[in-house]
Amino acid sequence: MPRDPHRSRRIEGELQRVVSELLRREVRDPRVGGVTITDVRVAPDLTSAKLFYARLDAQRSDAEVQAGLERVAGFLRGQVGRALKLRVAPELMFRPDEQLVAGMRLASLIDSAVAEDASRHVEDGSAAAEPAGSPDKD
Repeated sequence: MPRDPHRSRRIEGELQRVVSELLRREVRDPRVGGVTITDVRVAPDLTSAKLFYARLDAQRSDAEVQAGLERVAGFLRGQVGRALKLRVAPELMFRPDEQLVAGMRLASLIDSAVAEDASRHVEDGSAAAEPAGSPDKD
């Protein structure tokens, strides 16, 4: 029996909001102090959820942050179940958000390509010249 995708999306949004709030206000573990939840994906049967996170605190290693999140996952699961009033609270699995890192790397590559292109145009003297394919306006 297929599940309602709209309900899953609503639960994902609420799960992200609740877990972010709990990490900020309730969790005392210093390893998870600089963590933000960037995305949530729940299983179709709502028994498990992958929570993607980004580290804002560069002083902590990925392993430290992951260990801290795994340590508080049980506490968070109980709180999430009560806050969302779900019959079964989903198992929380934390994963680093690789898309964020890939996006920053891609932005860096684009910036360097634009800078390289601009320096070529300045060196060639073509920055002041008219583009080769521009039509005459006669």
